[in-house]
Amino acid sequence: MNLDNCPRCGKLFAKNFRDVCPACMREIDKEYELCANYLREFRGSIITEVSDATGVSIKQITKFIREGRISIMNAPNMSYPCESCGTLIRDNQLCDNCRNRIEKDKKQMFQDISRKEDLKSAYKQTGVYKGLERYNDK
Repeated sequence: MNLDNCPRCGKLFAKNFRDVCPACMREIDKEYELCANYLREFRGSIITEVSDATGVSIKQITKFIREGRISIMNAPNMSYPCESCGTLIRDNQLCDNCRNRIEKDKKQMFQDISRKEDLKSAYKQTGVYKGLERYNDK
């Protein structure tokens, strides 16, 4: 039996299939019911309106959406924040700008690595001191 502290309330609990204690799980289920009922009534609402009306944090509502418990297919205005910049998005973890920036940074990093390896191989072939030999005569 694995014991762990609940990340939500800090109480010690027997960790089975869930990451939170049973009391917090019941609380999360109640929060889900509040959000789902609100969205059934107000389909065109945005995430901040749901959070303000129900008292459920935007982080928890985002978690419901990512878990698939709340579908945003029938909620045209519903979106959640990008994990990097906070821009509201409707799918994936990151917005297009952050995804493009990371892809560009990755490409730049591989180019830098390739350039450094080229420099290393150039020094190995000619040697560092070989370039200095031309100054020995002067």
